[in-house]
Amino acid sequence: MIEVKELRRSFGPVKAVDGITFNVEKGQVLGLLGPNGAGKTTAMRILACFIRPDSGTASVNGQDIIKDPVGVRRSIGYLAESAPSYGEMTVASFLDFICDVRQIHGKTRKQTLDQIVPQCSIETVYHQTIDTLSKGYKRRVGLAQALLHDPGVLILDEPTDGLDPNQKHEVRNLITKMAKDKCIIVSTHILEEVEAVCTRSIIIAKGQILADSTPKDLKNEYKCSLDEVFRKITTQPVTA
Repeated sequence: MIEVKELRRSFGPVKAVDGITFNVEKGQVLGLLGPNGAGKTTAMRILACFIRPDSGTASVNGQDIIKDPVGVRRSIGYLAESAPSYGEMTVASFLDFICDVRQIHGKTRKQTLDQIVPQCSIETVYHQTIDTLSKGYKRRVGLAQALLHDPGVLILDEPTDGLDPNQKHEVRNLITKMAKDKCIIVSTHILEEVEAVCTRSIIIAKGQILADSTPKDLKNEYKCSLDEVFRKITTQPVTA
């Protein structure tokens, strides 16, 4: 459902994404791992058509990110690292607005909200303005807007950032539940989360892919914990 071919993107002298290639199939939860500045967020923004690559390309649900960026945006659910919203809106009015954008109307809108609101555990703040919410609740509202149109592809950048342990557990369970019918990319720095929800992991440093395997196979190959695997791989010299 996602095909990435030789993507590159630089910001001045910094190579944020440096020739990455990978595919993701339906039913997979791919964890993008890497130290700060590794290129994870840039790669996700390219796939979500928020920025263009300098070279290379990718397709999402068969739609090319260069030739049909609007088509790609329609077909994905995207939770950005710092998901933008309108602080003066209530959660209810914000999700209604997203339904308008996604052209979800009538009975379908009511059915969708009746499902997504409890799924993301935001019933208690549904009529509060967004600027009064904690970071964790804002994150859950961001997740709700990404799920409203039931996309086949989800791109989630740090989906549990700011959540307490119980909320993290709920979101991880939700991702696992949705995985069989979707293709999901999750960027996270929490290795425990990778082991909990990801069927596959790609480790990136300095814009390049250093490892692509299942968390279990990585641990077996290096004969140590995933934390130690991550440290070993990301401290190795990266070829130019």
